[in-house]
Amino acid sequence: MKILFTRTALALFGLGALLSSCGKRPQSQKTGITYNDKSNGGYERFRQTHPAPGPGLVPIEGGTFVMGGSADQDVTYDYNNVRRRVTVPSFYMDETEVSNQDWLDYLHWISITFPNDHELYYDALPDTLVWRKPLSYNEPYVDNYLRHPAFQDYPVVGVNWDQVQEYCSWRTDRMNENILRETGRLTTWKDAAGQGKGKNAKAAPAPANKDPFNTDIYLNGQFRGQGIDGKKMMTDLSPNAKPVAGAKGKAGKLVRPVRIEDGILKQGYRLPSEAEWEYAALSLIGNTEFENIDNNKVYPWNGLGVRSAKQKTRGLIQANFKRGSGDNMGVGGYLNDKADITAPVRSFTPNDFGLYNMAGNVNEWVQDTYRQTSFEEFEDFNPFRGNEYTNKRLADPTKGLYAKDKYGKPIKDPAKSGKKMKYSDLIATQQALNTPTTTNGAANANANANAVNPPVTAANAAAKNPLAGKPYNPDFRGAADSVNTTLYGTTTLVNDHSKVYKGGSWNDLAFWLNPATRRFMDEDESSAEVGFRCAMTLVGAPEINPSGKPHYGVKKAKEFKAK
Repeated sequence: MKILFTRTALALFGLGALLSSCGKRPQSQKTGITYNDKSNGGYERFRQTHPAPGPGLVPIEGGTFVMGGSADQDVTYDYNNVRRRVTVPSFYMDETEVSNQDWLDYLHWISITFPNDHELYYDALPDTLVWRKPLSYNEPYVDNYLRHPAFQDYPVVGVNWDQVQEYCSWRTDRMNENILRETGRLTTWKDAAGQGKGKNAKAAPAPANKDPFNTDIYLNGQFRGQGIDGKKMMTDLSPNAKPVAGAKGKAGKLVRPVRIEDGILKQGYRLPSEAEWEYAALSLIGNTEFENIDNNKVYPWNGLGVRSAKQKTRGLIQANFKRGSGDNMGVGGYLNDKADITAPVRSFTPNDFGLYNMAGNVNEWVQDTYRQTSFEEFEDFNPFRGNEYTNKRLADPTKGLYAKDKYGKPIKDPAKSGKKMKYSDLIATQQALNTPTTTNGAANANANANAVNPPVTAANAAAKNPLAGKPYNPDFRGAADSVNTTLYGTTTLVNDHSKVYKGGSWNDLAFWLNPATRRFMDEDESSAEVGFRCAMTLVGAPEINPSGKPHYGVKKAKEFKAK
């Protein structure tokens, strides 16, 4: 009994110590000032988190691999996937390709948010005419593939690279908006629709900002006010906090919107880079132990063939592809891949990262701009070609307010500097963007027209045509080439609008199922064989599953006591 009492007392003592330590506010390791205390200035330290992936994503633990290394032949003689060892940081990736239902969700949102903007809806429509072939009867797919419920879980096709960029932005905003509404940081969905609890529930007041939610605008403090702010916003500890109409927390405390520092909002959806896509498709993590890869891969699965070696599925084709000329599905009565065109996005066995259809079904867009010699020229850490740096335009530089387009999104301009500008230079640059070039309307219109379509003269004719005297600069095959766009269609089909796609499709032979193979298409082109999946940057520690692995301990900082 005595032993039992002692153990109980120790347990209670330990619990009390834990609770007392949890009650203490953290303090700065460099100044000793207590965090999260409004009385000393409201310095804030946020709970350190390792954020979970957004909806539809699975974590991909990064590492080093030989990009292009899985290719065992070059039947096209392109020499465009020279082997090179690179490191890919950890990231998140869609478990499946984006489906027709996913895209219909996007179209529905446009139709209810901008019901009179027919151009926006039309521009978001996939090109269903990609199914038409002069000597094939594919007209049923033109009318049915996108919208018929029989195809709702099939990968969306007919979408070009530019449309995919808009979808990724839309998906990011809808995800973050849903997080904020479900947690009460914004007006909840039911309250906004007038379906709150109780018989006398009333619709929320008309929102002060009628633009749809945008993550960048929200984080800049430009999406709040009556009918927008939720009942569970973050407490504002700043001594400079000001009240906003209709926005108060518990006990009348001042509140604020969520910040990046809170760790609540997710990173943006985007296309994976070519290196990320190839690394994820190979999924060598399943063949790795103690940094040793015991068996390389030619496909996302083990083995040199395309048929399953497992007892229950022995002999079955492991991906949806074209087995040979005129053989898209096998023999009636025993179809080999169970699909004539595309297949549902969760068909076949996922690879060791848990990703479906990383070979076959549809090729997938990646973010990279195509160059034949990319593998020789990019960085060995997180390699990528195609950066276009931008800055958000400020409508009021002195207040830091973003300028918005008609859809409530921040207007982005090409970056003017490769480093942080002086404040005076920043203000001058932003003011120039918001200042008309002339005061005369007609003169201004003519100036703008000439900027877009300059008059044809002998001087600018040579500048437009590299074959008319302007030297061709081959530096990085376009990275610093001022005339590369003009060469398109003259001496090459590759320019800055050429984007990479990978993975093989339902209409491709087995060679293209190899993760190292790569092809390209213009960013405004689409195909019945090309779809996509999204990725998301992982922030914080790269190790996905640290349990059971050796680690160095992380010591806590000593507490400072003022004397």
